[in-house]
Amino acid sequence: MNITGTHIAYLHTCHRKLWLFANGIQMEHTSDIVAEGKLIGETSYLDRARKYTELELDGIKIDFYDAKNRVIHEVKKTDKVEQAHIAQVKYYLYVLQKNGISDASGLIEYPKMRQTQIVEWEEGDQSLMQGWVQEVKDLISQKNCPPLEKKSICRSCSYFDFCYATESVGNELI
Repeated sequence: MNITGTHIAYLHTCHRKLWLFANGIQMEHTSDIVAEGKLIGETSYLDRARKYTELELDGIKIDFYDAKNRVIHEVKKTDKVEQAHIAQVKYYLYVLQKNGISDASGLIEYPKMRQTQIVEWEEGDQSLMQGWVQEVKDLISQKNCPPLEKKSICRSCSYFDFCYATESVGNELI
């Protein structure tokens, strides 16, 4: 199985979400929040598709890659899970390096916030990535789904209804 940037991002967001996604339970297609994020990505930089390349390599898909300057452009709706975004771009850099494309960097762009986060390869990232890949493999190969961990980002997750279908707070269902 190829590990994707989504797997790495979910590793840093929620182990349950990662396991569900990797085991074929995908809820993104039902989420208005995911649809809004896709719309932002598609409409924020209209000339980008003409200037940059979509790159598919070893199971990853980079929407906008500036081959001349070796820059990955990743567009995100908000910075709520910024560490997951950084991890995803670092993983892209790792896959590029494994395929002979070195000295690349990344930009995470938050158009609604008018912010940009630079992501660069750092010493020690090679072993960090290998650890993340192994952690993803270990988690997704577990027989049972990891337990629910209630987090502040749950309400905006596409898996919210799935995870909280039977949860209650006091006398109320969440």
